[in-house]
Amino acid sequence: MPRRRTLIAAAGAALAAPRGAPALAQTTSWPSRPIRLVIPFATGGTTDIIGRLMADEMSRFLGQPIVADNRPGAGATLGTGLAAQAAPDGYTLLLSTISGMAVGHTLYRERIQWDADRDFAHVAMLLGTPYLLVVNPRFPGATLADYVAEARRRPQGLEFATSGIGSVPHLLGLRLAQAAGIGLTHIPYRGGAQAATDVIAGVVPSMIDSLTAASANLRAGTVRALAFSSPRRIEGFSDVPTFAELGLPQLTADGWAGLAAPARTPRPILERLAEAVRAAQAAPQVQRRFAETATQPGRVFLDDAQAFVRAEIAAWAPVVRQSGAAPE
Repeated sequence: MPRRRTLIAAAGAALAAPRGAPALAQTTSWPSRPIRLVIPFATGGTTDIIGRLMADEMSRFLGQPIVADNRPGAGATLGTGLAAQAAPDGYTLLLSTISGMAVGHTLYRERIQWDADRDFAHVAMLLGTPYLLVVNPRFPGATLADYVAEARRRPQGLEFATSGIGSVPHLLGLRLAQAAGIGLTHIPYRGGAQAATDVIAGVVPSMIDSLTAASANLRAGTVRALAFSSPRRIEGFSDVPTFAELGLPQLTADGWAGLAAPARTPRPILERLAEAVRAAQAAPQVQRRFAETATQPGRVFLDDAQAFVRAEIAAWAPVVRQSGAAPE
């Protein structure tokens, strides 16, 4: 009889327990081990610099290390796809980027098995940054008009480096060539840092890069800026015009990077991650680094971040199709 009463009591408790109890227990103990942050670009570029900086600060808030895992390739869609397939338990995160989520979503549509909106829970936008055309300091010309004239003078046109095929800088280079009627040859690298090294050395005459990545080289004088993709001039670099004011408004674009988790990650975990992002953005060393690299912190979280990415996909799809860009 005692054993029978025990079994009946246990069965009653099981029936009375909330159906989400195991999941709730999992989320209340999260995180209990290290977290992996997939960065879909090579080391040394914009997303890698900011991703590691934010990961360090978020680790302090969460009490567990966040370990960077660089997975470059295919315009950021390789690492993005890897994160999409991970378990939705909060232990694999993605440094989401405009290249992978908005551009790659259309450019690589026939090759990828994930959807940037449906297969991800977007936690926050981490940063915003414009792009710019830079040249080696020994380049024969000081303005965008000089750059266009030099491209027309050379039978093969000019080469421009980027962080890879399908990146926003790649698309901006194609649009510049179309709008100015010049020959530009795209030289893709596996990461922005490698491309910048070759521009500084004079191996490639020019590059389209983000301000976050290029700011240190600009201040050091190892590259020279000709134009920004921002709608207005940038504080700290006010002597550099925008493409729009030079008559090329179709080259107006801002880059961004965010934090995402696989879809169906429990909401309490997503909310905890959003808190960690806010705490990291408020850290003095992060604010100082953002100021040094002329990077704007992101202010969009959770449902608003999801809506932002959805809108970016819709906005960039026609741009990608009209550019003539082709996947590698």
